[in-house]
Amino acid sequence: MQPEYDLLIAGGGLAGNCLALALQNPGLKLAVIETNTRAEQRASPAGDRALALAAGTVTMLDALGVWQGIRQAATPIKTIHVSDRGHFGKARLSAEQEGVEALGYVITARDLEGHVADRAEAAGIERICPARVAGLYSGGDEIGVSLKQGGESVTLSAKLLAGADGGLSSVRKLLDIGQQMTDYGQTALVTTVSTSRPNRFTAYERFTASGPLALLPVDERHSAVVWTRTREDAETLLSLPEAEFTAELQACFGYRLGELSLAAPRRAFPLTLIRAERMVEGRAVIVGNAAHQLHPVAGQGFNLGLRDVTALAEALLGRHAQGGDIGDPALLKAYAEARRRDHDRTIRFTDQLIHIFSNEWLPVAAVRNAGLCLLDRIPAAKSLLSRHAMGLSGRLPRLGARR
Repeated sequence: MQPEYDLLIAGGGLAGNCLALALQNPGLKLAVIETNTRAEQRASPAGDRALALAAGTVTMLDALGVWQGIRQAATPIKTIHVSDRGHFGKARLSAEQEGVEALGYVITARDLEGHVADRAEAAGIERICPARVAGLYSGGDEIGVSLKQGGESVTLSAKLLAGADGGLSSVRKLLDIGQQMTDYGQTALVTTVSTSRPNRFTAYERFTASGPLALLPVDERHSAVVWTRTREDAETLLSLPEAEFTAELQACFGYRLGELSLAAPRRAFPLTLIRAERMVEGRAVIVGNAAHQLHPVAGQGFNLGLRDVTALAEALLGRHAQGGDIGDPALLKAYAEARRRDHDRTIRFTDQLIHIFSNEWLPVAAVRNAGLCLLDRIPAAKSLLSRHAMGLSGRLPRLGARR
């Protein structure tokens, strides 16, 4: 018997809906399975997160037909300012020097997720919600997916299942895919501040002994804060009255933007580097946060996940155009192997930043600050780092190629 679907996507968040949009094709029958209703997704505290969209990510969102609808809600990053608290090293990256409109953009996760979901709904993509994946079984040429919908159980079949259901992925657990985990012992404090001086669309990344502090422009007088502290410090800071918390933040960041004042609630997210031991099992593949969760330093998490999604869509559409089986395990293994290099490079980059800039041993501090100063004076090195920050250091999937 023919499977009921070509593709089932578990997860109706950013990764799942972007994959569905990338795979719109009259010859493919697909559906998105989501546990939470749209109202529950909109109310989630995770929606307050500020996402830094690399220039390469913007190109891919444009190819998906998403960017024009959210461009007005996104703030350009014209300059990136990197500094090391208590030391002399500084480096500045500039969109003008790179000859681009922006090095990237900042948008709230809620704005982007809501628009992508609206686009998927307008495209007529089938949504099975609320429902959760409760079981999987392999049938040779298909994969069976058992769902819980209310008090009922439903079983669907597909050529391929894509797990895009986040860090607590049910699909990953049901596939018995293990994880490699590095607990940083840190918590990200997230909020928004208003500033007495305009930020001139500058993103600040300030490294401190307890972790990085990022201020990302959300308009000229407001910046999103991602402040990494030890778990003990984070608990203490969250318990402080607003004025005392702001004073601590001001002391850590300084007065480049004048006086800071809170403009949003404070939220906390524990930080752990998590990487799935594999992305593929039989006729199933995991993408996005189901496959990897990164430290927020340098804002690479969503950008890496979207590259997963668009590369997978490119591989599946290519196989479909040839009349082949999009769930062929050999195809999926080739896709996973092709993604490994990007994963290795991006995860190593973010992890090394944390270890290098959290080390206060004097020789290490001296070398890294000399490196920042040298970087600031060598145009070719700055351009290379800028391209990495913009997500343009490697090949973009064809869906994200400039037209």
